[in-house]
Amino acid sequence: MLKSQKPAVNPNYQRIWQTVQAIPYSKVACYGQIADLAGLPGKARLVGKALGKVPEEGWQGQQVPWYRVINSQGKISFPLESEFFARQRDLLQDEQVVVIGNRIKLKNFQWLPDLAELLFKLDY
Repeated sequence: MLKSQKPAVNPNYQRIWQTVQAIPYSKVACYGQIADLAGLPGKARLVGKALGKVPEEGWQGQQVPWYRVINSQGKISFPLESEFFARQRDLLQDEQVVVIGNRIKLKNFQWLPDLAELLFKLDY
């Protein structure tokens, strides 16, 4: 491989990143929800892995708002005392998402897209 070439990106990661990019400002989604919307049912752990592999420069010219993805209990998955937890919490709070302890009330902040929204935003 030439130095200027980047390694091929897993196509499932691309689907996940595109789906995460569709989460609106001040909303959150769960790992399993993103997997389902990306056409990868049962692959919630793959979502976490893909979010850990997002290029620093983003994907397709846009940042991937990884911090809007939380677990199915409405919690930030990082350990409470970690720098990653603090970063995710702060980014969510900057978007007016209320984080109490490590929990977000899904009934208030969960993204529930309708079919029309998905058809126009996702191209897979």
